[in-house]
Amino acid sequence: MKAIAVIPGKANSLHFEDAPDPVPEAGEVLVRVLRVGLCGTDAEINAALYGEAPAGSSYLILGHENFGVVESVGSGVEGFKPGDTVVASVRRPCTECFNCQHGRADLCTSGHYTERGIKGRHGYMAERYAESPEFLFKIDKAIREIGVLLEPMTIVEKGVAESLQIQKRLPSTPRTAVVFGAGPVGLLGAAALRVRDLDTIVVSMEPETDIRAEIAKQMGCRYHSVASSPLDKLATQIPAPDIILECTGSSAVGFAAMQMLAADGILCLLSVTGGDKTELVHAAEINRDLVLRNNVVFGSVNASPTHYRLAIRAMKAAEKKWPGALGKLITTRLPWTDFAKWFDRQVSGIKTTLEIGS
Repeated sequence: MKAIAVIPGKANSLHFEDAPDPVPEAGEVLVRVLRVGLCGTDAEINAALYGEAPAGSSYLILGHENFGVVESVGSGVEGFKPGDTVVASVRRPCTECFNCQHGRADLCTSGHYTERGIKGRHGYMAERYAESPEFLFKIDKAIREIGVLLEPMTIVEKGVAESLQIQKRLPSTPRTAVVFGAGPVGLLGAAALRVRDLDTIVVSMEPETDIRAEIAKQMGCRYHSVASSPLDKLATQIPAPDIILECTGSSAVGFAAMQMLAADGILCLLSVTGGDKTELVHAAEINRDLVLRNNVVFGSVNASPTHYRLAIRAMKAAEKKWPGALGKLITTRLPWTDFAKWFDRQVSGIKTTLEIGS
């Protein structure tokens, strides 16, 4: 079969690979891939910043955001049948740590987990893959057109769910939220907050006329463009938020967000800071505020099966409340033979997918 692969450690090695057809074992499901979503992780692996091939392979098939259709099921498989549309999760547990052995590979303590399309396992930029049903999630008709967004939605669902879990320490409930960044993760985060009825403000660089602002407003969010009002003035213009999701990848924004929190507020970091820029921060002031205001700052990555189910529920709720809003995040659908256009930065927009099957 055809697959898009890299040679880990070799920059700009992305190529079409003639890979062996997957042969499902008993108890596995064979899935034909319809589309994959592209994200910064894919670009960073192609740049040789990280990425690890499976044992015995010289290449790594890319792709972790996925959507496909079941072609066949092995003996003993229950709950899936040919024709079902599905999304597969990304991380697979290690054999060592307690968390992995109890269904929380997203909280692996050994670091010896594997990840489809990232670390030690082939990904989904291929015509087909075989998988155990425990790592598959059925997508019904209501969200089939946006099913490829499920994996990034799980990331924000985990962040939001854990923020709300932490806030059970309080007799009150969170009412206001700010999302920094109007990329796919930021706008999905805004959707996750809005389906829970939080008053949500999306803050980003793009002007009020941008489609990102349109999507945010369609979901009932307020939109604030720092192009017209600098970030350091934002805190004086909006209510102090109970929850902040940081989705920009900027360390400067992360530190600024800490100082904007309401008393007892939560800052969830959902992006990995890139680059090597040094930031000058008021460490003593930040420390004092965190302590005296009972603030919490935490990071979140990957997701558990529970968060996949929560994400499916949130996407259904969002589609019912704001039909078509999440679909607008997919701004470009490329034939997968044109993958180089995205990696060469010839394509802009919010989310690009590679269309593999039909």
